[in-house]
Amino acid sequence: MKYIETEIAGLWIIEPKVLSDSRGYFMESFKQEVFNQNVGKVDFIQENESGSSRGVLRGLHYQLAPYSQAKLVRVIEGTVLDVAVDLRKGSPTFGKYMAVELSGQNKRQFYIPQGFAHGFHVLSERAVFTYKVDNPYMPSHERSLRFDDPQIGIDWQITDPENVILSEKDKTAPLLAEADINYIY
Repeated sequence: MKYIETEIAGLWIIEPKVLSDSRGYFMESFKQEVFNQNVGKVDFIQENESGSSRGVLRGLHYQLAPYSQAKLVRVIEGTVLDVAVDLRKGSPTFGKYMAVELSGQNKRQFYIPQGFAHGFHVLSERAVFTYKVDNPYMPSHERSLRFDDPQIGIDWQITDPENVILSEKDKTAPLLAEADINYIY
């Protein structure tokens, strides 16, 4: 696996080694020892999967400490634009974002540590998205940011704004300037 550190400290793109032949392909999608050597020790406790159709935008979601979540995300089928926003107060990249295209074809993974909001926009007809987390879902600590906050300025690659599909929670999420954040860099 190839571990690529991004310009925002803590975010990593991981490219697995894919072995292909006439039968299909094989790859190691996760190996704890190699992950720990490159990124650091993270104890993932759960893996989640979602299926979504074109135009679905999920996020930007995060959980407050002590239930903040590190995530290792990937797409099994389809294509998404995956986004992480730095919410660590005192970070030189606070409020900045990193976007990565993840697909069943490129098999890239994106590691997002605690202290970041996360979301994705489905670019294909359908996408199957999976992610590991290091803390359980805790509704009382769950928070969201507006996906279209002009202060953050994410280019979600939205071609048809009228057909973006959002949850009610995401439609009414606060802007970064009004958000409840308790992460320290």
